[in-house]
Amino acid sequence: MTLSVSLANHRLRRTDHAAPRALLAAAAAVVLGEQVTAGALPQPIVPGPASLFGPRGACLAGPEGPLVVADTGHHRLLVWRRRPAADGTPADLLIGQPDFAREGRNAKGPAGAATLNVPTGVAFGAGVLAVADAWNHRVLLWHGVPDRDNRPADVVLGQADAAGCLANRGADTAGAETLNWCYGVAIIDGRLFVADTGNRRVLVFDGIPTRHGQAADLVLGQGDFTRRDENAGAAAGPAGMRWPHAVAGLCGGLLVADAGNNRVMVWDRLPDRPGAPCDAVIGQGDMVSVDHNRAAYFPTADSLNMPYGLAVLGETLVVADTANSRLLGFPRAGGAAVALAGQPGFGDKGDNRWGLAARDSLCWPYNIAATGETLVVADSGNNRILLWEAAP
Repeated sequence: MTLSVSLANHRLRRTDHAAPRALLAAAAAVVLGEQVTAGALPQPIVPGPASLFGPRGACLAGPEGPLVVADTGHHRLLVWRRRPAADGTPADLLIGQPDFAREGRNAKGPAGAATLNVPTGVAFGAGVLAVADAWNHRVLLWHGVPDRDNRPADVVLGQADAAGCLANRGADTAGAETLNWCYGVAIIDGRLFVADTGNRRVLVFDGIPTRHGQAADLVLGQGDFTRRDENAGAAAGPAGMRWPHAVAGLCGGLLVADAGNNRVMVWDRLPDRPGAPCDAVIGQGDMVSVDHNRAAYFPTADSLNMPYGLAVLGETLVVADTANSRLLGFPRAGGAAVALAGQPGFGDKGDNRWGLAARDSLCWPYNIAATGETLVVADSGNNRILLWEAAP
């Protein structure tokens, strides 16, 4: 390994990695939320129809929209009826606050079917919008994308009803019908998957739930529905998890971003029994290692540092390598990453490349979602959403 010193940015850089190909176009096509002005410093964030505060999730329900964003710091969902075509386009609708100028957990009142407390994961599929309402310890489901302000959710999971908001419904143990700091959701082949982060597990529903508090059908990361131990109560391995944050499907298999173990877990086929071990991992050299960047300061093409997001863009698995402020593109056949966005090379890290935000930089990208050739990036540390096209 060689090291070189760059006086321009006052840091060391690894130079023993292969040159990546571009994962995405040279710059994001549309920036929502914080606007990029050359040389300008960020300004205080005031709630409004065009502002965002630490968004942690977003998705396009179709190639032309609607677009749904979890505006996490403002405790609301923003909805654009059509895919925005210009920077700073204001949202059309909101869920979770009385109006665009308000903020506060559960709209500064009790939890209800149209309130939110740190909304994070967002997914659309099978005609259903799913939102991980993390600090209310529940998942909210709407039949279709809401078409009016503060339309209440149709189904609440993790709680007995829309008024409940306690972790594991106030119990010391978990259950098939409870949640604890759930940060991610996915709809894959008509099934609902929930990254139940605080219980260190992923819950699988065989279909789209239709009633409040419905129990899950399968648990991964734990041997049964009542346990909630880190790494299933043992050292890290192929069955346990630490902080599962996102779920994706690929070629009939399953992937889970296990952020706390700095890896992505890969099942070749959808598991069919509780606690089924994964078949491979991405980001570590073996099933038992857990250090970020494989115990090195600098990243590589096959290391990760707190990966929070997953998406499948064409033939490429995209991983939001959050603490390295980059996106990695992995071939479906496996192996090290071959494509990159947010950094100049695989050995580089740093929020916004150690500078101010730009249209091709990232600061703690928290979640990602792919629709067609578009990747929707929740660029949380920059208080913005990026609509970014795949590289030609």
